[in-house]
Amino acid sequence: MTRTTLFITGTDTGVGKTMLTALLAGYLHECGVRAAALKPICSGGRDDARRLRAASAGVLTLDEINPWHFRAPIAPLLAAHREGKRVKLPQVLAHVRAMQKRFDVVLIEGAGGLLSPLGEKFNSRDLIAALGATPIVVCPDRLGAVNQVLLTLEALPRNAAAKACVILISPSGPDSSTGANVNLIGEFFDKERIFLLPWLGRHFDLTRGLNNLRAQKALGKLAGVLNFPAKNRCIFSGKG
Repeated sequence: MTRTTLFITGTDTGVGKTMLTALLAGYLHECGVRAAALKPICSGGRDDARRLRAASAGVLTLDEINPWHFRAPIAPLLAAHREGKRVKLPQVLAHVRAMQKRFDVVLIEGAGGLLSPLGEKFNSRDLIAALGATPIVVCPDRLGAVNQVLLTLEALPRNAAAKACVILISPSGPDSSTGANVNLIGEFFDKERIFLLPWLGRHFDLTRGLNNLRAQKALGKLAGVLNFPAKNRCIFSGKG
């Protein structure tokens, strides 16, 4: 069984990274796949990490999911400095690699956008490169999405961008570009690796989300591209 590491990043903060990570964790759990969902670094509260723990059926403690957390709701690097703390890249890599040895799939949720500083001289892009992770770029399906997604893909390491997936999430208030962005982005990026998720609410219910027909369709297509099992099947063949 090949082990898989997925890194869920976004075009900004508050775009739906936690929702997608929780849905994927719940989906894999239902399929019988040994999966863990991590948010190694966060600031301004640990609600996201708690949602990931619930979605993963409690296979990890909160501190295993989120070892570094800071009080101020600002960029993690700034929040850490306010508390006189430092987070270094080797520490985070060591933690993730320990999880990679325990699970077949490790989902890692970043904080903020791809280039938002997470610790001392590193960001999500650095983690993706060091771990050889498959990036999943999350963006609201609204005006500006095309530029934001393409900028994020351009900023990824070349080998990571080649295997990336894009998730467009319908906003609570759709605009004239909602639903049309997928085709335009598809002119510059493999359309088979772009997926649409419905709006499930800011504080969505995981069970209801997994049972949403549009969400099921998107997760099923994403699982196929990533070589994950179809729902309710236990056969798994992953890509590194």
